[in-house]
Amino acid sequence: MTTDRDLIVIGAGGAGLSAAQYGARGNLRTLVLEEVSSGGQALLIDGLENYPGFPDPINGYDFTRKMEEQARKFGAEFESSGVTAITRDGNIFKVETDKGALTASAVILATGAVHKSLGVPGEAELAGHGVSYCATCDGPFFKARRMLVVGGGDAACDEAMYLANLASGILMIHRRDKFRAQKSLAARVLANPKIEVRFNTELRKIEGERVVTKVRLFDNSTRREWEEQVAAVFVFIGSDPRSALAASLGAPLDDVGYVITNERMETSVPGLYAAGDVRASPFRQLVVAASEGAIAAHAAGQYIDELMGEKYL
Repeated sequence: MTTDRDLIVIGAGGAGLSAAQYGARGNLRTLVLEEVSSGGQALLIDGLENYPGFPDPINGYDFTRKMEEQARKFGAEFESSGVTAITRDGNIFKVETDKGALTASAVILATGAVHKSLGVPGEAELAGHGVSYCATCDGPFFKARRMLVVGGGDAACDEAMYLANLASGILMIHRRDKFRAQKSLAARVLANPKIEVRFNTELRKIEGERVVTKVRLFDNSTRREWEEQVAAVFVFIGSDPRSALAASLGAPLDDVGYVITNERMETSVPGLYAAGDVRASPFRQLVVAASEGAIAAHAAGQYIDELMGEKYL
């Protein structure tokens, strides 16, 4: 059976764009499906300064535009369309989109994860201008300044420790009366002299004209509301991986919902790969997503070659 494409990449963030480039460069008929806009969460990065080869900061929009341009030059095609379902019949994947069905021999899921947001006033308006969900991405922009960290799990504690090396001081708030993080990690945070922890405290509002300047906090035990001056707000209350498509095909997920793969980005479903923030990984960065996308496309190419070999035996 002839397929519409050799490889379909779902998602055009860092992992998807890298997979598109390597897939097309490997002479695969490659199509990228993206329901919103190429770039993914990288679009929120105001100044990308930790990607190798870019000594001067570049904003996420310009960076991912270059990635897309490069993939197109190698022959990758892009379509603005959401994916509603994927099924597999033998060695053929059928991808249902808003614009109809497409078939492919291999599929790379680069659908990413959505950072959970607080939904407080000012959060969306100041995202990328002092409101961040990635300490290693944006922390260095606020060196020697006071920062607010929201959250009480492992990620929040890890990131607070990292930011404490940069900031003049960290104010860390958690809505409950104790951390959810591992005890040893929580103990290190509480012992850090640069981190002031306030439990039973919620963020009510983020304020600033063009950048974050202050926040309004609420003590849910005393019912007191007050104002704090901070230069940045880092929110670490978890992420929701967009892994429903993988689950629908029977690919295993970890206990949080991220797709489990091997080192070749292969899921348990032959021909189905996952890369980037949707994949179970110890470190989520743009450079990691790009490398995973490249690996996934390379592995998909080898898989398709094997299928063709079987076909002509």
